Amino acid sequence: MDSRLVVLGSSGAWPGAGHACSGYVLEHRGFRVVLDFGYGTVGPLLTLLDSHAGDGVDAVVVSHAHADHMGDLHAFYRARWFGARTAPPIPAFAPPQVRDQLWAVESIDGPDDGAIDRVFTWHKLPAAEYTVGPWRLESADLPHYVPNAGVRLVSDDLVVAYTGDTGPSPVLAELGRDADLFIVECTDYTQLAEPKKEQLHLNARTAAEAARDAGAKRLLLTHFWPGVDRERTARDVAEIYDGEVLVAREGLVVGL
Repeated sequence: MDSRLVVLGSSGAWPGAGHACSGYVLEHRGFRVVLDFGYGTVGPLLTLLDSHAGDGVDAVVVSHAHADHMGDLHAFYRARWFGARTAPPIPAFAPPQVRDQLWAVESIDGPDDGAIDRVFTWHKLPAAEYTVGPWRLESADLPHYVPNAGVRLVSDDLVVAYTGDTGPSPVLAELGRDADLFIVECTDYTQLAEPKKEQLHLNARTAAEAARDAGAKRLLLTHFWPGVDRERTARDVAEIYDGEVLVAREGLVVGL
């Protein structure tokens, strides 16, 4: 297994035409982590795995409980429950609200029988460090409408950081410090005909400043508001951040 990141989805809020919402597969040293399960991500994930039951995922990380970041976690749960029920549970790292949301969707069939806790073993984010395969998983609370955990995965030869959703924060510089790849949300409301005034997402300027201040080696922009001109956003970012700028799109493979 090569060290790489595969983009499953790159759209924020809802799946724009031709896009899925936030989701990424990180592969390193034979260990596979899924970062977020937004709408439309499980189909591409199962294709990548070549498994209807989702075999081949070693751990999952979900940044927060908004559906554009966890809507397809339920679909993945069903793949495991119906397709690989006797398999060992998969470690899941997430704020507690993520488990609550998954339970709320699944419990429509009746009283909770503990099934989601047989598919996943839950570990709270943000929290102290965890060992996850070859990674040391660090996390930080970032400003958003609900609790959101930015994550930093560190091995002895590679650092990958991911913001989930966030507004501007000095914590971003530490989260992405010297990262080989910094995956940064860039909703970029500034391009809308009536730009939103809220401060709990990033735009081209604030995403670029976060990567610049972190000294990140490469920046992957993602979580674009549907209809945003992504290449325009990337050009705006490059005026502030002088590292390599990548634009997330479904199926993009980033070698690490």
